[in-house]
Amino acid sequence: PSHGLRAVVHLAASGQEMLHHARHAVRDEVDVVAVGGGDGSVNAVASILITTPGCTSTLGVLPLGTLNHFAKDLNIPLVLEAAIANIATGVRLRVDSGEVNGVPFINNSSLGIYPDIVREREKQQARLGRGKWLAFSWAAMGALRRYPFLRVRLRIDDQDHWRRTPFVFIGNNEYLMSGLDIGKRSTLTDGRLSLYVCHRTGRLGLLRLAINALFGRLREAHDFDVLSATEILIETRGKRLRVATDGEVTVLPTPLQYRIRPASLAVIVPPVEQEAAAPQAQPSMLGKLLGGD
Repeated sequence: PSHGLRAVVHLAASGQEMLHHARHAVRDEVDVVAVGGGDGSVNAVASILITTPGCTSTLGVLPLGTLNHFAKDLNIPLVLEAAIANIATGVRLRVDSGEVNGVPFINNSSLGIYPDIVREREKQQARLGRGKWLAFSWAAMGALRRYPFLRVRLRIDDQDHWRRTPFVFIGNNEYLMSGLDIGKRSTLTDGRLSLYVCHRTGRLGLLRLAINALFGRLREAHDFDVLSATEILIETRGKRLRVATDGEVTVLPTPLQYRIRPASLAVIVPPVEQEAAAPQAQPSMLGKLLGGD
C-alpha cells in the first residue's frame, strides 16, 4: 500500500496451485500478475501469460530463488522491498521467449548431461532427503562418471550439422560465454535463439572449455560451436528425449522444434532498462502476487 498498489496475495502451497491462481488472474484480466520465487516459478507463471490468447496481463517478478537469472538479466532488483517498488514504479517491456515443441521458456533449454543431473538430483532429494546443492553435487559426479553422449542432427537455416555431444544448450537470446560475465544476457529483445554445443569432448575437454571460457577464448575452441537462429530443429535416434526448460525436466517426442517468440511477454522492469530497449512504457497500477516454492 505504501507504493499505491492494491494487491491480492496468494501463498501457493504447490506448483499446481500457483498455476491455478495465475490462470484465474489472466482470465480476470488482472493488470499485473506478480510471482515470488525462483526461475522455475517465474517461468511457470510467465508461460501462462505467453500461451493465453489475447492476454493483457503484465508479469511482475519478485526474485526469491537461488540464482534469479531472469531478474538479473533484466536488472530487476534482487532485494524484496526494491523489487516490490519496481512493480509499482517500473515500466513495461516486451521481451522474447523461447519455445520447444510448444513448451515455453524464458531463460534456456538443454539436452544431454544437464537434464540427467536434474533428474538424479530430484531423486536424491526425494529418497535420501538431501539438500538441493548436496543432491546436485552427487548427481553431477554420477553423470560425469557415466558421461553419456547424444548423437544429434541440428538443422539451422536449411543446413544440417551432425554432432556427437554430451550437451546441447539453447538460450533465449545470446548468452555471454566468457570471463566473469559468463551465463548472462545483455538483452532479451533481439529476437534470436542462441545455440551452444560441444563435440568430441571428454571429461578433460569440458575442463579445458571451462578454462577457455574464463579467459575469453571459448569462441575460438575447435570443439565448441556457437550459432544463432530464429528456429532450430534437433533430431536424435530416440523417439523421446529428456529436455530441461528453465531447470524443469520433461520428456518430449522428437524431433525437437525450437523457435523464438519475439516480444511475447510483457514484464515490469526498471525505467533504465525500458529506455535502452523500447521508446514507450506505462506504469503499473494493480498487482496480483503469486508465491511459489
